[in-house]
Amino acid sequence: MKRLIATALSTLALLGMAATAMATDIAVKGSTTVQPIMQKAAEAFMAQNKGVSISISASGSGDGAKAMIDGSTPLAMMSREMKESEVKQAKDKGVNPKQIIIAYDCLTPVVHSSNPVKNLTMDQLKDIYTGKIKDWKDLGGNPGQIVVVSRDSSSGTFEYWNEHVLKKERVFAGALMQASNGAVSQTVAKNKYAIAYVGLAYTHAPGTKALSVDGVHGSVDNTLNGTYPISRGLYLYTNGEPSGDVAKLVNFILSETGQKIVASVDYVPVKAAKGAKKAKK
Repeated sequence: MKRLIATALSTLALLGMAATAMATDIAVKGSTTVQPIMQKAAEAFMAQNKGVSISISASGSGDGAKAMIDGSTPLAMMSREMKESEVKQAKDKGVNPKQIIIAYDCLTPVVHSSNPVKNLTMDQLKDIYTGKIKDWKDLGGNPGQIVVVSRDSSSGTFEYWNEHVLKKERVFAGALMQASNGAVSQTVAKNKYAIAYVGLAYTHAPGTKALSVDGVHGSVDNTLNGTYPISRGLYLYTNGEPSGDVAKLVNFILSETGQKIVASVDYVPVKAAKGAKKAKK
C-alpha cells in the first residue's frame, strides 16, 4: 500500500512538473500609451489560452527598447519607431528588431476641466512648451501662470511631441516631467493651471478636458481622415519573426477580435487606417 501511495504521489508530482514546464510566461514591457491595448488584449488572450501568463510593465518606449535589447522581454511596446542607435545596439547583441504596427493614435493636449480655453494652434503649443507663452490670459483664458506638464525623456510620446510640436527645440526647463500617461492625467486634474498631452485613450480622465488643435478635435475619425495634425503609429517589437505563444499573441491583437479591442480603448485599428488611406487615393 505504501508503495502504491508513493507511486501515486510521484506521478502527481511529475504531472505537476510537466504542467509547469508547459506553461508560458510572457513579460511585455514598454510604452504606457500602448498599455491599454495590451492590458485588454492580454486578458482576452489568457482567457482563451489557460497555459499562458502575461505580465505587463509600462514605463516608457525607451525602456521597452532597452528590455528588447537586453533580452528581458520578447515583446516591446513602443509609441515611436526604434531609433537607429537602438537598432544598432540590438544588432550588436545579436537581436534583430522586427516592427509590428498594431494601431494608430493622436496626441491630444489636455487641461483642467475648469479651464475655459477650448482650442490651441500648433504654434501656441510650441510656444507654451518652450516657455515663450507663460500665462493663460495670453491664450484667452483666465489669468494665471501656465503649469507645463510633460512626459519624461524615456517616453516615445515625449519624443514624438518634441519632434512634431516643438520641432526639436528644448522643452521649458520648468516643466513637470511625468513617467506615464496616467501620472500626467492625475497632475492636470489636480491643477487648474496645468496643460499636458496624452494618447487618445487617456483623454477621458476625470478632472481633465481635451483641447482641439488648429480647430480639429483629436478623434478616431480625424486621425483616419488625416485632418488632426499630431497622429502616429503604435508598435510592438519582437526579436526577429515571433514564434510560439508570442506569435499567437501578436496575431490575436491583429485579428478582428484584437482590433475591436484597439477600437474599444479609443485607438484606431490598423485595417481601418489602411482603408481610409486607400479611400483618399
